[in-house]
Amino acid sequence: MTTMSRQRVRVSVLGAVAMMVAVLVGVILPQVARAATAPNGYPYCASSSSDPDGDGWGWENNASCVVKGGKADTGSGSGTAPNGYPYCASSSSDPDGDGWGWENNTSCVVKGGKADTGSSGGGSTGTLTCPSGATCGSYTVSGLGSRKQQVTGAGGNSLDLAVAMLETENMGTNYPYGDNKSGDSANFGIFKQNWLMLRSACSRFSGQSSGQYNNGAVLNSNLSADVTCLHQSQSHYGLSTWFAGHRNGASGLSNPNTSDITAYKTAVYWIQTQINKSSSNLTNDTRFWVNVPAI
Repeated sequence: MTTMSRQRVRVSVLGAVAMMVAVLVGVILPQVARAATAPNGYPYCASSSSDPDGDGWGWENNASCVVKGGKADTGSGSGTAPNGYPYCASSSSDPDGDGWGWENNTSCVVKGGKADTGSSGGGSTGTLTCPSGATCGSYTVSGLGSRKQQVTGAGGNSLDLAVAMLETENMGTNYPYGDNKSGDSANFGIFKQNWLMLRSACSRFSGQSSGQYNNGAVLNSNLSADVTCLHQSQSHYGLSTWFAGHRNGASGLSNPNTSDITAYKTAVYWIQTQINKSSSNLTNDTRFWVNVPAI
């Protein structure tokens, strides 16, 4: 082989190597750059230029991606709000501004919105104090840890635990039938959900009348159904209005901003805050309490 031929072969080989390197750089590096996943489950974009309209969403490698730090990036922390629902990818999912959105066929929480108990918007922060004129504390209830785990095992979250913990000492249903009430005012389950909201928001009781309130008694023995109805009700009304109706029924739904409702909401959030301070509070026998008067 002549010297000229060897040089041509060398040039050809070097060219092929260069091309392979270029392909690897063009294919592998973007994948590495996109290895991280946004809290909403989508991969981060390799470049913000993939999002020409600035909505926080890009398109790379034939798939949607999230621009890191953009409008669709709910943050580098958990993608789940303290109440157990996922954060929304976009605040546009919440047209009425109640803090709740609807994405991927499920309810979601707008980060920093009214329903986000992990922000100042939701009110559940470590700086909460007891409601004015009330006292707060904690003590041990034998077997309560097991009950907490039953609730979370049925799909409950720390907010659900707080609601149930405020209602009864053992988070049970061994209170007078209907909570000594009837019709739309009758209460059922560990959360003492009233029949008006159950038949209005829970699919299990959809279309039923006030007089059929005894059907709600199934929640006293079906924890999974109880938790499901609670979540459906919160999603239906929005968390703020749900608190009002849960505390004071039809009157609360019509007039949700009374001082009593605010005190009740603050009490629940205070309990939730204590639970969230340590994961052990999800399984131990500690009950947190606030002396909110029963109505």
